[in-house]
Amino acid sequence: MFPTTIAGSLPKPPWLAEPGKLWAAWRPAGAELEAAKLDATLVAIKLQEDAGIDIVTDGEQSRQHFVHGFLEAVNGIDFTKRVEMGIRNDRYKAMVPTVTGQLSLKGRVHACEAHFARAHTAKKLKFTLPGPMTIVDTIADGYYGDRIKMALAFADVLNQEALALQADGVDVIQFDEPAFNVYMDAATDWGIEALHRAAAGLTCTTAIHICYGYGIPANVEWKATLGAAWRQYERVFPALAKSRIGQISLECRNSKVPIELLKLLDGKDVLIGVVDVATETIETPEEVAALIGKALPYVPRERIIPCTNCGMAPMRSDIAAAKLTALGAGARLARERFG
Repeated sequence: MFPTTIAGSLPKPPWLAEPGKLWAAWRPAGAELEAAKLDATLVAIKLQEDAGIDIVTDGEQSRQHFVHGFLEAVNGIDFTKRVEMGIRNDRYKAMVPTVTGQLSLKGRVHACEAHFARAHTAKKLKFTLPGPMTIVDTIADGYYGDRIKMALAFADVLNQEALALQADGVDVIQFDEPAFNVYMDAATDWGIEALHRAAAGLTCTTAIHICYGYGIPANVEWKATLGAAWRQYERVFPALAKSRIGQISLECRNSKVPIELLKLLDGKDVLIGVVDVATETIETPEEVAALIGKALPYVPRERIIPCTNCGMAPMRSDIAAAKLTALGAGARLARERFG
């Protein structure tokens, strides 16, 4: 009961990339970089195992960014043609590459780190991929001329990699879609359709992570404008409950998402964010267990998976490690208390 996992990313060691940055440049290069990425992956797995995390990830150690780490392996994208673009409905600006031709995979995207992670843990392994809607919100379009058409094209290449990851022995494939709580109408109109296309043919567990973003200043400032109750999910949860995706991941710790909205996800496993990634305050096991208890009236206990609110990539490594320990200990306490 209450198996634990994380949203996906962990901080990178300082010998791999500059700490505290989402778009930090790699410090090693060439063959040394590739070896360092795998070393960091092993550290990330061990960190999770030591903390008592039940469903581990590679910590996204081989990716500079959760979206662009995938895009680097896609034909039809020009990384030399970067333009400044507003991300998440112009919440913040970023220099992004441009789609200049028909999309296709150059080959496998994450085979190396997936094989490595699978070989180095006996626990269930989750692997994360960016969702189609979030990709089109994080790249410039110089070819398709239509967001939906481009999203479906990205869904096809995502599906190709997802099926290969399943064959690699990955137990859970999660699509990260923070754009789902920014463009709520689009999420229900075509976002879920694109997600289904990305997940077509998968027999492993599938998940979608939707959230209010990393704990970076632009997101923190935006959340301060959302009022006393964040009800954005009320518009997408019913559609997600009817979807073919098995798990829904969202934040609850220190968020203003009304806990009763979880009942709208009836029939789904719910990855409840019980660890806040936007603060350096370390949760206590008691606080983690208490929040799990608050979800019990709305989600069956066998469907609750305690998780982090979002990725931990920009955090200090020591704080991230302490938060993971609190997550594992809090889930154990909840099993004793509510079992």
